[in-house]
Amino acid sequence: MGAALQVTAFGLALFSTLFLLLATCTDCWMVNADDSLEVSHKCRGLWRECVTNMQDGVRTCDQYDSILADHPVKIVVTRTLMITADLLAGLALATLVLGLDCITFLKEDPRVKLKMCFGAGVILGTGSILGLIGSMWYAVDVYVERAMLVSHNIFLGVHYDFGWSCWLGMAGSTGCFVASVLLTCCLH
Repeated sequence: MGAALQVTAFGLALFSTLFLLLATCTDCWMVNADDSLEVSHKCRGLWRECVTNMQDGVRTCDQYDSILADHPVKIVVTRTLMITADLLAGLALATLVLGLDCITFLKEDPRVKLKMCFGAGVILGTGSILGLIGSMWYAVDVYVERAMLVSHNIFLGVHYDFGWSCWLGMAGSTGCFVASVLLTCCLH
């Protein structure tokens, strides 16, 4: 039972970490939600802004000036939290691989392997909370920005909704959290 639970938690942690990495690297945290704009599709990400022409499929992207330049708070905070979550999830995966029962590393001391799985669960849980905070921070900021424009009857021609990268970040963080719960609570 314990080995099956470890492998299940490892598989979930692996896919969830990949989701977190993809969310951090991709460019669609915000998408234009205006139905009248059928000519182009605009995505804003943490690193650049891209516009895709819907007629011919040509995609052009504008990189943000510099990582050290003045950016909106939502981008800086989300970048920081997502990169930290990625690093912690990667560290947790490496620790978890060494702590799995099916790996021959430290086979003579099962208590150490169990502690490694528990430690990986704690690290993964910390990373998942940071990733969830980063994704939710960005999503709430997009919602508040949109609500402020609507409440003041300001129409700029384009309004934004959550993009698939934001949803991917939330899904990856939630998966890492579930794997963390499996490793910290269910193995003992």
